[in-house]
Amino acid sequence: MTALAWLAHLYTAMGFVCAAGIAVLIVRGDDEALRNAFVLMLVATVIDATDGWLARRARVKEVLPRIDGRALDDLVDFHTYTSLPLLLLWRAGALPGYLAWLLLLPLLASAYGFSQVDAKTDDGFFLGFPSYWNIVAFYAYMLRPPAAVTALLIVVLAALTFVPTRYIYATQGGPFARVIGAGAAIWTAVIAWLLWARPADERSITAATLLYPLIYMTLSIVVTRRKRLT
Repeated sequence: MTALAWLAHLYTAMGFVCAAGIAVLIVRGDDEALRNAFVLMLVATVIDATDGWLARRARVKEVLPRIDGRALDDLVDFHTYTSLPLLLLWRAGALPGYLAWLLLLPLLASAYGFSQVDAKTDDGFFLGFPSYWNIVAFYAYMLRPPAAVTALLIVVLAALTFVPTRYIYATQGGPFARVIGAGAAIWTAVIAWLLWARPADERSITAATLLYPLIYMTLSIVVTRRKRLT
C-alpha cells in the first residue's frame, strides 16, 4: 500500500514535468511551440482531474501522513493554471507593451486565491474565480481578440477571484457536477483535436467551443444564487 501511495503522489508530481515542458515551449515562442504548450496544459489538467481519485484509493493521508498531497497539488496547479499561461500570453504578445503589466493582476489574484483556507468549500465548490487562466490564455491566443477585450477579460476575472461566489468543482460532486464533468471531457477532446488537426475553419470551431465555459459560468451563477436563497 505504501508503494501505491507514493505512486499516487508521483502521478500528481507529473504535473511538474508538464510544467517544465510548457516553460521550454514558451521560451521557444513560435506558433508550433505555443500550441504544444497548450497540449501539455491539457495533459496537466487531466492529471489534476484524476489524481484525487487515485489518492483516495491509495489512502495517501493514512499511509503517508507527513506528505501533504493538497500542497503538492496546489504547487503544480499554480504553475499550470496560472503562472505559465500568463507567461504564454506575454510571450505571444496578447497585450501590447503598455498593457502587458495587467498580466500581473491575475498572477497576484491567483496567489491570494490559492492561499485562501476556504478556496475549496466544505460543500464542494471553488470560492471565487478558480484561476482557469490556462483556458483564458487558450482563447486569447487562438481567437486573437482586440487587446482591449483581452485586457478587460483579464481585469474582470482577476477581480472575481476576490468575490466569494461559488464555482462548480465537478470532481467533488454537487449540483450540475455530472453535466459539467461530461462537458469537460467533450471540451477537452475537441480542444485536443483542434490543436492536432488544425482544421481550415479552426477559428470558427474554437469560437463554438466557448459554449462550454459559458455554460460553466452560468451554472455556477445559478448555484451561487441558490445558496444565497437558502
